[in-house]
Amino acid sequence: MATKYKGYMGNMLRVDLTSGKISEFDVTDKEREMFLGNKSLATKILMDNQRPGRDPLSEEAMLIFNTGPLVGSGAPCTSRFNVTAKSPLTGGIGTSNCGGNFGVNLKKCGYDAIVVTGKAEKPVYIDVTEGKAEIKDASHLWGKDTEQTQEALDPKSGKVVIGPAGENIVKYACIISQERAAGRCGLGAVMGSKNLKAIQAKGSMKVPVADPEGFKKAIQAWISVLKNHPITGDNLPKYGTAGLVNKVNIGNALPTGNYQKGHYEDGEMLSGETLAEKYLVKNMGCLSCPIRCGRVVEVDGKQVKGPEFETLGLFGSNMYNNDIPKINAWNRQMDLLGVDTISCGNTICFAMELNEKGMLKSDLKFGKFDNIAQTIDDIAYRRGLGNELAEGSRALAEKYGGKDFAINVKGLEIASYDPRSAVGLGLGYATANRGGCHLNAGYMMFMERIAPINVDPYSTSSKPGLTIFQQNTFEAVSASGCCLFTTYAIFPPIAFRIKPFGIAARIVSKVMGASGPVMNHFGKLLPWGAPIHVPIMIPHSLALAKLTGMKMSLGKFILAGERCFNIERLFNFREGVRGEFDTLPGRFLKEPMDPSKPKKTVVPLGKMLPVYYKVRGWAPDGTPGVRRLKKLGLSHFVSKG
Repeated sequence: MATKYKGYMGNMLRVDLTSGKISEFDVTDKEREMFLGNKSLATKILMDNQRPGRDPLSEEAMLIFNTGPLVGSGAPCTSRFNVTAKSPLTGGIGTSNCGGNFGVNLKKCGYDAIVVTGKAEKPVYIDVTEGKAEIKDASHLWGKDTEQTQEALDPKSGKVVIGPAGENIVKYACIISQERAAGRCGLGAVMGSKNLKAIQAKGSMKVPVADPEGFKKAIQAWISVLKNHPITGDNLPKYGTAGLVNKVNIGNALPTGNYQKGHYEDGEMLSGETLAEKYLVKNMGCLSCPIRCGRVVEVDGKQVKGPEFETLGLFGSNMYNNDIPKINAWNRQMDLLGVDTISCGNTICFAMELNEKGMLKSDLKFGKFDNIAQTIDDIAYRRGLGNELAEGSRALAEKYGGKDFAINVKGLEIASYDPRSAVGLGLGYATANRGGCHLNAGYMMFMERIAPINVDPYSTSSKPGLTIFQQNTFEAVSASGCCLFTTYAIFPPIAFRIKPFGIAARIVSKVMGASGPVMNHFGKLLPWGAPIHVPIMIPHSLALAKLTGMKMSLGKFILAGERCFNIERLFNFREGVRGEFDTLPGRFLKEPMDPSKPKKTVVPLGKMLPVYYKVRGWAPDGTPGVRRLKKLGLSHFVSKG
């Protein structure tokens, strides 16, 4: 099928597992211009083709695997593909991004996406080659873990698979590609509900490029920026995401005892520095990635993927555990079973506090670890208490109480950052479309705690505008098919030479804190507002222009991100996840991190949310405004809400 834009293969697959019918379709070039790809375009497909109110585990429910234009192009950090469906955990939009080799291989077969509907009578997998797809029997794969399943398939193909957790419809089951996970929102359960064990893809087609020479120069400069940046060229390769542990712990934002505290006395023992010194075997990375942030550790004599920051926090400090080898083993176990470590860790810790308060009788206790491996198994196979834990913390709170300390937003358990020490992140958590996600939230933790120069983490000044700008930027980067870690380079290297807490740092921090009006403008950015590229800070728009031939600019790029955020919001409203869900667990709103500073160390959400809605162009109740939607080209979806 024809498209005037390069970077796309110009064809998509639709697979109905009930009827066995496989067909091809495509989207329009206008839709490519508006949504770019990945999660943004997938949500558009979902809005157009899935009726409101569908059970996410029903035959009618759609499951979309798709890519962005930069995927497979050779641009840095662009092996990212996306999985999208209505989430069985939240009932709202479910999107999960993954860095394994499946997306690149799917494009090499000539397809930008696979849309799966229906349910097979028995376990199956989908085999995709160039211009062709088949549904094949997977009875011999059912019951196998994610590693065994991948080993049983074509070794030269890219794969997505589920483990026992997906087969048993654990509400936060994930999907695995190589050793990377599409971890959030329970999309492995959607895959399992369709009796779909795996998809494999193998091809040799090349991604077309509009301006080969210009694109080559753009990505060479981009790679140079990443390799010479203090974070992407030094810190992440040395320590991975685990390098955040000490910084977040010092900032009083490391979850401890189910987020009862933000500082863990043994935090250093969980740090990236300790992991690198004592347990790191080597680095690993996704295809086309110069950063190589992945950790390889040894578990039971085998070299395997090591834990990310979130897993170290939620299976470490949050349950008072300082033992990295234990976390390495549990991380490996969850990957094999196909379990999201973030939701799993939060749900177990919530059960521990329920037990501590006498609200749930169990053997799950803070500081007790001899039963964690068994509990993880029980969750994946839905045995005993594990059957209840498999439903997530929100469902557990509905049965046993404790809603104020069930640490989730919209039903999705939050990442390993306590927002009482970074209130902008709290606003982001509350407004994130998929729920308690630090990335869909805009990752204000970076601006408030991790960056070389921070804006006051307790101040509400400028936080709505900064949050919106970050959210929109992240959505655009993800839609293009690029890893979000590339956005770390938004601060130029010279910023890292400024002495922390020195005069210059304080001045810049004050300026950032007073930047609300400017950031509010960027929150309402139109293409003419930034008709340029800024390749030193946000190189994605220039790379897209040279790759696709689109008339791309920084303004159009950020606007595409805003469009993505709004269409996800519209999907949520259509499914009943409305403005009243834009809130946080009571613990973050009512329990001060520092009792001596009761007003300062809770999240003042009520102060920030109305400003956020206004800057977004939404109504006071959080409903997307028709005027803004019209400018985004989305007003026709309002009647479908």
